[in-house]
Amino acid sequence: MTTILLADDQALIRSGIRSLLDAEDDIDVVAEAEDGQQAVALAAEHRPDIALMDIQMPVLDGLEATRQIVADERLDSVRVVILSNFGLDEYIFRALRAGASGFLLKDTQPAELLQALRVVMRGDALLSPSVTRRLISEFAARPPDAVAAAGMETLTNREREVVALVAHGLSNDEIAEALVLSPATAKTHVSRAMIKLGARDRAQLVVFAYQTGLVTPRARFAD
Repeated sequence: MTTILLADDQALIRSGIRSLLDAEDDIDVVAEAEDGQQAVALAAEHRPDIALMDIQMPVLDGLEATRQIVADERLDSVRVVILSNFGLDEYIFRALRAGASGFLLKDTQPAELLQALRVVMRGDALLSPSVTRRLISEFAARPPDAVAAAGMETLTNREREVVALVAHGLSNDEIAEALVLSPATAKTHVSRAMIKLGARDRAQLVVFAYQTGLVTPRARFAD
């Protein structure tokens, strides 16, 4: 059972999403928050698997709420997925840097939202196609980040290969197949790379890969 915290200042939006999620046998909405401050408090109280978070909320916005949840060691198992009307680059990058595990727009189809939640629960990064294109475009215009590159040097050659494949959107099973490894070994390489780079999840590994130039937009689109 995947437990969900809904955080949105619009009751109608929360009601609609809750109706969708309540119809699923493997998903349980354990709490609802109407502002970011409530979201942080309810995350601490219920420790849900996923906090589905709006950005623009009163008292405390969703980005700061995400940052506080991610920074709390007691909530290490909570994954934040941003669900917003605003696909602006500024919000996307701030959300990822705050530690969000995914970013979706509210025009996402219901079936896609359900699939997204299950993807995050598997430990994969979740970014909608439009968000991925913007992420790639953003890093295409930047020189490699020296600090991130120094962190990447701590990885083994195999771990760098694995991070590159994560950035290309491959799951652990697909990485295992591509590198002729067992799924457990692929998972171990991903976990070790995350620890060495201080990445909370796969979404941040993707950011590292682009920041360092390990993966380039040209290579990404050539697939």
